[in-house]
Amino acid sequence: MRFATLKDGSLDGRLVLVSSNGLQAVDAAPIAASLLGALQNWDAVEPALRERTAALEAGTATGIFAFDPAACSAPLPRSPQWLDASAFLNHGRLMERAFNTPPIPHFDTIPVMYQGASDDFLGPHDDVPMPSEADGIDFEGEFGVICGPVPMGVTPEAALGCVRLVVQINDWSLRALGPHEMKTGFGFLQAKPSTSFAPVAVTPDELGDAWQGGRVHLRLHVDSNSQWFGHPHGGEMNFSFGQLIAHAARTRRLTAGTIIGSGTVSNQGRDAGSACLAERRVIEILDEGAAKTPFMHYGDTVHMQARWPDGREGPFGVVSQRVVPPGSEQR
Repeated sequence: MRFATLKDGSLDGRLVLVSSNGLQAVDAAPIAASLLGALQNWDAVEPALRERTAALEAGTATGIFAFDPAACSAPLPRSPQWLDASAFLNHGRLMERAFNTPPIPHFDTIPVMYQGASDDFLGPHDDVPMPSEADGIDFEGEFGVICGPVPMGVTPEAALGCVRLVVQINDWSLRALGPHEMKTGFGFLQAKPSTSFAPVAVTPDELGDAWQGGRVHLRLHVDSNSQWFGHPHGGEMNFSFGQLIAHAARTRRLTAGTIIGSGTVSNQGRDAGSACLAERRVIEILDEGAAKTPFMHYGDTVHMQARWPDGREGPFGVVSQRVVPPGSEQR
């Protein structure tokens, strides 16, 4: 199944089911009015949602309409919890160099994770207001999962059974604010503005062979200001989503709707490019002695899309956004 949420002026939006070709949709009501509601009652509503999806694909569902990704909010406009990891160790090691921070103990064996804001996610085509260009505005391409209820102490193997949906994420960062917040020992706050999501959240079975070992085996294609920036592959994720969920649930339960992010998709091979500006900048420092790529300015754009191995557009749709001064955004 493929889900999207249309903006309707409410906090949780209008839940729709999207066809496999991404061209058509149908309302999920009265089965589930919102995606959060569906996740909280998954066992009860999943059969009816799958039946309605089958009718959409067959063209027999009532009320089918053209799907417009520009009308979408994030699939979950707000979530009980947003936890973001750094599961691609290549990225983490490069960031240590970028911020000149000491190596994190047990970085290779224990996932690194922070808790971000989950009350105001951005849609795939929303303008992104940032307070100042001096803050080091950066995009970060990621994959993520949305969970059902997760018991405390779950094993990584059992944790994968708690995954309800897979998503594509643009986790905005303000790099000039990050080093101070990391040194406080309290984690990110101001350095992590509202996170953006591609329009469509999919059940793992929609990914077919691209969902293996709790990882998304797709390339995430990133363009910055309409220029190719990178296409790193999600399969190089060092910690699986099962491991990340188990890490988050080691000492507490996770409620339905909790989102777990992979952290920036990053590959060791330089020919894959990057999914964030900070990573390219530190590579430039290492290879050329100085960073040449600037952080984002007002009016700059970023475009992200996961694609199938044969180059076809992937299942999540496109994130295409512009950075703007506060108060000038269109959402």
